[in-house]
Amino acid sequence: MNGFGTLWPVSRMLALLLLFSGASAFSACSAIQPEQPAEPQRYDVVIRGGTVYDGTGSPGRPADVGIRGDRIAAVGALDAARARRVVDARGLAVAPGFINMLSWSNESLIEDGRSQSEIRQGVTLEVLGEGHSMGPLDDAMKESLRRSQIDIKYEIPWTTLSEYLMYLERRGISTNVASFVGAATIRTHVLGLEDVQPTPGQMERMRALVRREMEAGALGIGSALIYSPGAYARTEELIELCRVAARHRGKYTSHIRGEGTGLLESVEELIRIAREAGIPAQIHHIKSPGSRERMDRALEMVE
Repeated sequence: MNGFGTLWPVSRMLALLLLFSGASAFSACSAIQPEQPAEPQRYDVVIRGGTVYDGTGSPGRPADVGIRGDRIAAVGALDAARARRVVDARGLAVAPGFINMLSWSNESLIEDGRSQSEIRQGVTLEVLGEGHSMGPLDDAMKESLRRSQIDIKYEIPWTTLSEYLMYLERRGISTNVASFVGAATIRTHVLGLEDVQPTPGQMERMRALVRREMEAGALGIGSALIYSPGAYARTEELIELCRVAARHRGKYTSHIRGEGTGLLESVEELIRIAREAGIPAQIHHIKSPGSRERMDRALEMVE
């Protein structure tokens, strides 16, 4: 368990399957002894009779799924298996839990950790941190969060992003949760909300904050360059933050600077950040209103 708690139980479902085949080994004496009937496999839950889509893109196939505790134990024909609970999935699809790569359940998970609006749609992993994240915070940022609360009221006993996620875990949540550290949050922590550029000393403080959160389990850097104060960050600043995340096998995800006439330049910036920082990158909200040609070119650049 890291600072984010246990992220991958049954909710990953079939993405990390172990497929068990029937293999037997007999000693020499087995030839003269009567064969004993195999003990039926026992599971806590068996999902029986569904069409399994394993998340790899392969066609669906009829199979049962056996679960022990919070782990997938077997996938295949489990006709003889015994279970405390059997789920009849005939006529239904059985699939890995879906991942919401852009969740804004930051506050609603505090109010109600059951996350019914997500989990009833099959979402079992919520990824937070588009530009802003729930840490790291200083006193001024905590006060700003308190003032911005509307219908959901909550205390802020955490300071770092990992402390926030552990806070959710202690309160109880039904989905798995992970988070990028927000580039705008790092910037606000060191530079405030103004359109200013960091000095070398301030840039080092920003890198140190990223390093601490990455060591505690953050997924990487998330930016939203279409909103202030994230829009004030120049490309070089983002490269520096992403270089720190890359050393911890992090990723970069971005609501890029422009989605209309500036789309191609924005995609080019993301690709430059990825290349110079040595980090995988993802684009949020890629679209091109009014120009199919511009969209085609953007997709070519990504490819």
